[in-house]
This record gives sequence, structure tokens and C-alpha cells, in this order.
Amino acid sequence: MLQQILNDMYIDPELLAELNEEQKQVLFFKMREEQVKRWKEREAQLEKEEAGRAKSKNVPKKTVSWLKASDSDIWVWVMGEHPDDKTYDQICDEIIAERAALQAQKEAEELRAKKEAELEKRFSGLYVEPEEVTRKKEAQKAAALEQSRKEELKREKEERRKAEEEVKRLEEERAQQIFRDLKQVHHRGKDHDKEDKAWMDSLRKSKAADHRRRSLAKQMIEDHRRRSVKALERGKVAEMMKNFGREESVPAPKPKPRKLTLANEPINQKPGVRRSVSSSSRENIIRWFKDEQLPLRACFQPDQSRISPWFHGIISRVEAENLLSDTSPGSFLIRVSERVFGYVLSYRNQDGYKHFLIDPTGNGYMLLGDQIKFTSLGELVEYHEEEPLTPSGGEKLQHACGQKPGTVDYADLFS
Repeated sequence: MLQQILNDMYIDPELLAELNEEQKQVLFFKMREEQVKRWKEREAQLEKEEAGRAKSKNVPKKTVSWLKASDSDIWVWVMGEHPDDKTYDQICDEIIAERAALQAQKEAEELRAKKEAELEKRFSGLYVEPEEVTRKKEAQKAAALEQSRKEELKREKEERRKAEEEVKRLEEERAQQIFRDLKQVHHRGKDHDKEDKAWMDSLRKSKAADHRRRSLAKQMIEDHRRRSVKALERGKVAEMMKNFGREESVPAPKPKPRKLTLANEPINQKPGVRRSVSSSSRENIIRWFKDEQLPLRACFQPDQSRISPWFHGIISRVEAENLLSDTSPGSFLIRVSERVFGYVLSYRNQDGYKHFLIDPTGNGYMLLGDQIKFTSLGELVEYHEEEPLTPSGGEKLQHACGQKPGTVDYADLFS
């Protein structure tokens, strides 16, 4: 099941719903590890192809040199650490004020040139010597003309002064307006900076969660090594997977005579067919159990004479929790999943309930994401009576939760 998920890089939603949080974290880590592995293989292949193409081309390589500080490390200047450094807002205000002044000055020069042209056009006749004036004009008329000219020059000077004052006033007003506009744009930029900061916070939280997943996976790997040594010493492990992607088949135990009150006819193993890991059909799950699981005696006691007391049929998670509700912490049961071809170990702890998906890989059984395979569900239960189910908790199987009085919920699996 795990190998098929890693090959397809896809997990069925029904299968995902059967996993608890810790198994989801382990599965996520293994899928991420498989992605990194494939990415590295692809990058190595691309580098090999690129190296083959580069042999035929002599392309000069570009290099980057870094400015070194006195400690031979890369020189870095952090704005604001020196006492003479200005604050970020001060620097921004100076830059904005400078831009506003330059823009206003440019507009004032254009307005000044326009005013100058208007004045030149208006008073141009005062600066032309009257060549048509004859020598016979009277001195009185010449004096009156001279007086009139002086007055016009005086008015022209006054007009120029007023025009210059108006240009300066407009320049100041325009500079203030441009400063306000640039300041508003700067504040909008600050809002974008706040959004970027929120995004960076989200990115940091994501990295922290990724770090927690790696720590959990590392802890589980170390715990797996410890548990594997103990299991090998006790001789209860049917097989050890050295890599999560490597699996070896375990020969099925020889069927023994059944002594059940439900049915006594012999069980013949039918040729197996390749199935998907999930199915929403109860009939398909029953067929899978009869064809592939009954011959392995997965749910029987060691003497193969009776069904184990912790075994239950196709019941839901809610039904399993209802059965465990009247029991003490440490109680457990193993049920056939109603969603996928597999089993679920339902466990009651101090805080509530936990559900662990059991992967019937090949002819063995293992908790999804674990690396210890057992030949039967009974060996898995016996092992975890002494070893915890997870590295982080102390969930040991202590009390088997049996059937309700007067009912048997696995009757349809054996009929």
C-alpha cells in the first residue's frame, strides 16, 4: 500500500480519512522524501546532459566577487545600526522632497518662460527706436513720450515682479502637492510591505512546521531502530524493511483446520487479482477478506482454533469509539476498514481515541509508515503489548475490547 502510494504520488481521500495525524505526518514526510529523490535524479540527469552539450561550446564563465570586510567575511552594511544613520522614514522623506522640488522647479521654468514671452510681446514696442519720428517733432511731445516710456517701463518692472512672485508661489504649492502625492504612494508601498511581512511570517510558520515534521520523522526512525533490534532478539518479526521502498514477500502459513461455530466448510484460496487500495463497496471488502485474508489466518489466535477477542468486522470509526467508550485507557480493538482494503487499530488513551491504519502488505502486516512487518495481526498485537505504538506516546496495548453480548459484528466475513 505504501509503495503504491509512493509510486503514484497520490493517496486516495478514503485512505487518507483512515489515517491519524501521526500517520499522516509520516506519510507526508515519505512522499516529500520521494519527491526530493526524484528531483535530485532529474537534476543529475539534466546536469549530465548539459555537460555533454557544453563540451562542444566554449562559453566563458561568469564569476562574482564579493567585497570582504576586515574579518575576511562578506562586507555587509545594515541601515540603522550606526549612530549617524538616518531612519528609513527620514531617508524616504528627503528623497520624496527632492523629487518634488525638482518637478516643481521644472514646471516653474516652463511657466516663467511662458510669462516672459507674454511680457516681451506686450512691451516689445518700447524697445524699438522710432525711426519714423522726424526731427521736426516738438520738444514737448518728445518729453511727454519720454515720460510715458518711463511709466511703461515702471509698469513693466512691476508686472515682471508680480509674475515672478506668482511663479514662485505656484512652484512652492506644486512642490507641496507633489510631495503629498509621493508620500501617499510611499504609504501604499508600506501597506504592501506589511502584506509582504505577513507572507514572510506565514512562510516562517510553514518552515517551522516542516522542521517539526522532520524532527518527528527522525525520532520515529531512531525509535524504529531500537524497536527493530528488540523485535529481532525476541524472534517475533517476520521481516525487516531496510528501506521504505523495498519489500520482500513472506510465505503464507499453511492453513490449519478451522473449528468455528459459524462455518465448518474448508476454505480454498482463490487466485488473487490486483486491487486498488480503496473501495467504497462493502461487498468488495468482504470479497477481499475472504479471498486474501482468511487463508492467512490473520485474525485467529495462535492455535488457529478461535478468532481473537480483539477482532471486529467492518465497523465505522464511530462504532469503534462507542465500543471503547466503556473501557479503561489502554483498551483496543482491530477492525476491518470500511473504506480501504486493510485493517484499523482503534485505541483508547487518556485524552480520547486514536486510530492507526494497518497495511496488509504482501503476506505481512505493518502500521502504515512503520518498517516492521509481522506475519499476523496477533504478532503485531503481541509486540505492541510491550512496545508503544508511536515514539512520542506510551500507547501500549493492554486490554482487548471484544464483541457486545449477544452480537457478532464479523459474521458476514465468515458466512
